[in-house]
Amino acid sequence: MHKIRRIKYYLYRFFWVGVDFLYPPFCGGCAKKGVRWCQDCQKSIRAIPEPKCDICGLPQLKNGICLSCEKNPPFYKVLQSWVVFEGPIRKALHQMKYRQDLGLGDSLAAEMVQYANELNWHIDMVVPVPLGKKRFRERGYNQVGLFARPLALAKEWRYATNALKRARETISQVGLSADERENNVRSAFVADHKKVAGKKILVIDDVSTTGATLNSCAKALINGGASEVYALSLARALPHHGLKTV
Repeated sequence: MHKIRRIKYYLYRFFWVGVDFLYPPFCGGCAKKGVRWCQDCQKSIRAIPEPKCDICGLPQLKNGICLSCEKNPPFYKVLQSWVVFEGPIRKALHQMKYRQDLGLGDSLAAEMVQYANELNWHIDMVVPVPLGKKRFRERGYNQVGLFARPLALAKEWRYATNALKRARETISQVGLSADERENNVRSAFVADHKKVAGKKILVIDDVSTTGATLNSCAKALINGGASEVYALSLARALPHHGLKTV
């Protein structure tokens, strides 16, 4: 099975090479012609500053667990993010989400593989944060899957889009305070017990700010019988990016 997933990953990458040959791409971060994610943009990305909380992954003044996680432990075991949500990576995610730049996800996933290797998580199944039916109809695809699927193939993890579903529609988290974000996604997801029971699940999102969406997903997966839930986002919006806290 692992060998099959590895072959599927190479075929997936080869498919986008063919698409790029027929339709030369533009860099998702700076619009440079001929490449989906140029070297300049690759060099511009910034890792999440250390030290950071051992659980929620937010930067803090010292190593260990932050006061928020000590007081209200989340349902996921660990939340980590590849890079800071700023500059070219912010533009790239906007391209994926709103401009139908479908191939860009493959390029970003290829860059994330080394980071995923360093996490050294033992995962049975990868689950993307699901879209609601209304947004899926409007967009035609789940932008998280554009990089989550090739990342899972590269890591030889099982990828399951139907293991977690939206139980109800929610409004966009953009512009909401931390408390509003938590209330917005509370009980918004439901997991398929038959698919997740006893599994170590990795739930993936494109951008995490407070971690409320990923925590709500993790709660649904734990309630569905998952043994452990890890959370990963491609980018992390840090407090100075304008999050309202009250």
